Amino acid sequence: MHLARFPRIRLAHLPTPLEPLPRLSEALGVEIWIKRDDCTGLAGGGNKTRKLEFLLGDAFECGADTLVTQGAVQSNHVRQTAAAAAAHGLACEVILEERTGSKAIDYTRNGNVLMDRLFGAGIRTVPGGSDMPAELEKTAAEVIARGGKPYIIPGGGSNPVGALGYVDCAREIVVQADELDMQVDRIITATGSAGTHAGLVAGLAVMGADIPVLGIGVRAPKAKQEENVLKLARETATLLGRPGAVTPEMVVADCDYVGEGYGLIDQAVIDALVLAARTDAIVLDPVYTGKAMKGLIALAKAGRFENETLVFLHTGGAQGLFGYQGEFEAAL
Repeated sequence: MHLARFPRIRLAHLPTPLEPLPRLSEALGVEIWIKRDDCTGLAGGGNKTRKLEFLLGDAFECGADTLVTQGAVQSNHVRQTAAAAAAHGLACEVILEERTGSKAIDYTRNGNVLMDRLFGAGIRTVPGGSDMPAELEKTAAEVIARGGKPYIIPGGGSNPVGALGYVDCAREIVVQADELDMQVDRIITATGSAGTHAGLVAGLAVMGADIPVLGIGVRAPKAKQEENVLKLARETATLLGRPGAVTPEMVVADCDYVGEGYGLIDQAVIDALVLAARTDAIVLDPVYTGKAMKGLIALAKAGRFENETLVFLHTGGAQGLFGYQGEFEAAL
């Protein structure tokens, strides 16, 4: 894949560990390993750091001085983008969408929002359902009007450039598994803005590694999610010089565990967070990995993964837990 062809700014602590989860595996009756992308380092870690390495590389190639991005109020992506900007002397302007509708003070001011402010990002908040691409363009125009040079990063860093971070992660998982003489039967990840899921699919396809990826949806219905992932995976493979490498059969999303909507949690998510914490001391987040683990638990109990070795991709986000204090007070 020769990723050195692409501009890159090193931000992450790589490779991240690939570790067994012995007590969770025993509890669920399936062998589970965890890829610790919560340990990428930047601003507490998370999956967006890998994407930002390539996005910042491209931003510097373009001569940008301001990163412009968007996300939900408790966006992990926004936190890591603000941190990357601060670490490299760039300004950062972000638009936060009130996607969940929560007005709780811990949600609107604590967790990732507190860290966005700490890193010096300019923050503008818009109502849920806003046209976020249009909001990005509006902010970029304001940056230009005051003499700046904006670089727009889509929500989640999910475009072909950002997805290169998870092409690299796919390579990393295969190398680590080979070193352990471990056959990986399936990779499981949360799938939302599509960049992580698409990058994994594209990377594995281009390498010829026959490892299926199951995305557990956190927002969109199955058909829409698979459409988004397939489109981006194909665009990423094309960027790598391998158009046609990704087929529709490679893209699978299970969106039965979204619950009431994006960023809204239920008892099954809380139970998943508690189980991971009290078996192998793994701290998940309520929006992405909590729902992915909710799905993994339900599917494992239904016998879906019999005799398989799973790799669960931990995409980070524990900082967002502090935005959900109220939901956890009565549950723990």
